[in-house]
Amino acid sequence: MTSDPIYLDYHATTPVDPRVLDAMLPYFTERFGNAASRSHPFGWAAKEAVEEARAQVAALIGAAGRDIVFTSGATESNNLAIKGVVDAYRPKGDHVITCVTEHHSVLDTCRHLEQRGTRVTYLPVQADGRLRLDELEAAIIPGTILISIMAANNEIGVLQPVEAIGAVAKERGILFHTDAAQAAGKIDIDVTAVQADLVSLTAHKLYGPKGVGALYVRRRAPQVALTEQVNGGGHERGLRSGTLNVPGIVGFGRAAALCRDDMPAEGARLAALRDRLLAALRHELDDIQVNGSLEHRLPQNLNVSFGGIEGESLLMALNEVAVSSGAACTSASREPSHVLKAIGRDADLGAASIRFGLGRWTTADEVEFAAGYVARLVRQLREISPLREASSSR
Repeated sequence: MTSDPIYLDYHATTPVDPRVLDAMLPYFTERFGNAASRSHPFGWAAKEAVEEARAQVAALIGAAGRDIVFTSGATESNNLAIKGVVDAYRPKGDHVITCVTEHHSVLDTCRHLEQRGTRVTYLPVQADGRLRLDELEAAIIPGTILISIMAANNEIGVLQPVEAIGAVAKERGILFHTDAAQAAGKIDIDVTAVQADLVSLTAHKLYGPKGVGALYVRRRAPQVALTEQVNGGGHERGLRSGTLNVPGIVGFGRAAALCRDDMPAEGARLAALRDRLLAALRHELDDIQVNGSLEHRLPQNLNVSFGGIEGESLLMALNEVAVSSGAACTSASREPSHVLKAIGRDADLGAASIRFGLGRWTTADEVEFAAGYVARLVRQLREISPLREASSSR
């Protein structure tokens, strides 16, 4: 029997930390109450656990518990934030600003809103994956009600200047939403420093369970109005109806608390491993390009394009290391990554790219093995690839 491949796809999802699982287990059996049941101890215990988790999630981003609305994940949070603002603020305007490299849950939501008459501006990015603040400022028009820019890109790990974006939004009286699904728990995100009005989060990117997320909704200075997108019962301050996933929420809270404690040391460790991986690849191979800024980047991310090979052949050959060519939600597609296209990668290089996502249980030995293994495959594929000659001539 073959062993499992080395897992280096922590951007797609993370394993549940055993400490998180331990916190969750009682809420499946002994403490199984509905948090909305107010007339008996089972419901009271569930409600208390949810509120403790709410405070833990809030603390991860420097917020207050009352500002956290639980959802099924960052995709729902992004939908609630963007659609909720557009519906609630339509009398004030109908223009949204976002970026071409956003997650599809933002881009597809914006395209849906365009079909309903909302005007959307999609800002380009520079070759390093970051947007230009002057282009953001120039895109603001009368009727702009929302700026939605992600904190960290899910494919290339590039960090956007969210504090500067928040300052622009605040100065112009525009709401600012950031999708922090990839950033929260890996780098410091403080809603006060960022001046964010809405922040999307998810548990399964930070060693919590799948199927639970949160939306930070500022309740004062200013209080943000949202129109509910899921109706039926008025849960979560009337912003998101539905029976709460108590075990998942408990797990999310515990995962957030662990990340808050471990983030500085873990970030430094993973950045060192990431740099070691890149150095090893560069030592073994020529004609490789790092996608996106190395300076402004998540510590555990490396996205690299390999010249002179066919991307599909590379991904099919990689059976000893679990990596990805891009976002997990679209990795089955043969279309080139919209993020890599946006930073100027051509179709061949875009297809021949690997996203390495390191994580809590990644070791130095695994990084060394992965570098050697990938380099060996790339050399083998270059020997038989018709693209090698074209790549060498660039």
